[in-house]
Amino acid sequence: MNEPQAQIPPVEPRQDYWVLARQPLHCLLFLIPLLATYEIGVGLAASGTGDAARNGADYWMRSGLHLAGFKHPLLLPFVVVGLLATWQIVGRFRWRPSPATLLGMLAESLLFGACLVVVGQLQDLAFRSHLGKLAHSAHRAIPLAQSISLPRALSYLGAGVYEEVLFRLCLIPLCYAFLRGLWVPRKPAMILSVLTTSLLFSAAHYVGPAADQFTLFSFVFRATAGVFFAILFVLRGFGITVGSHAAYDLIVGILIPAVGM
Repeated sequence: MNEPQAQIPPVEPRQDYWVLARQPLHCLLFLIPLLATYEIGVGLAASGTGDAARNGADYWMRSGLHLAGFKHPLLLPFVVVGLLATWQIVGRFRWRPSPATLLGMLAESLLFGACLVVVGQLQDLAFRSHLGKLAHSAHRAIPLAQSISLPRALSYLGAGVYEEVLFRLCLIPLCYAFLRGLWVPRKPAMILSVLTTSLLFSAAHYVGPAADQFTLFSFVFRATAGVFFAILFVLRGFGITVGSHAAYDLIVGILIPAVGM
């Protein structure tokens, strides 16, 4: 008579760092401190000037909510958190956070943020050599004259959150789905989605209360940065893209001016 064999519980699929860093739970945990510091920083920097300290994407999204009748100042950050939480639930991802994964995401963000600074410096050199006076230090996406105050520094930390939510997390999938609906092949659809959202990302910096003065160099660089962030989003996920954006803003807004570069 054969003895009954003990049932072996199913083995959970192995998920290493490269998988976990892209999942919504770790993106959310990585995002919350940046989102909180941005809202605090903008609130302190505004000093009675209303939305003047907010970036273009933030202004656009809040304006859309206001037009829809939703005017609570904290609604937008809760919408962002709710979006990622819903993604986590619908996707049935595991709910066990990994501190090592969050540290790895921080390291990647610092690395890619520094890489974008190098890209900006190289583009600056290219403009200087080919266009002479048309090229200047406008590759810094944030006005450096405002980088001294603590509130402004706090706003730098999360300034890219809403830009990444709008242009990468929302618009890239929507553009891709629209183009695929028109029977555009996968690769061309993805390339067109990246280019279109990158141009819109650059244009957003010249709209709203905190709009910058338009220059050819700054527009081209921001479009290039949009492509850079879009590729990061596709390959490394939303959380690292936001972290890299924050790292870049901090470097060009605080570290570079502090050493006189």
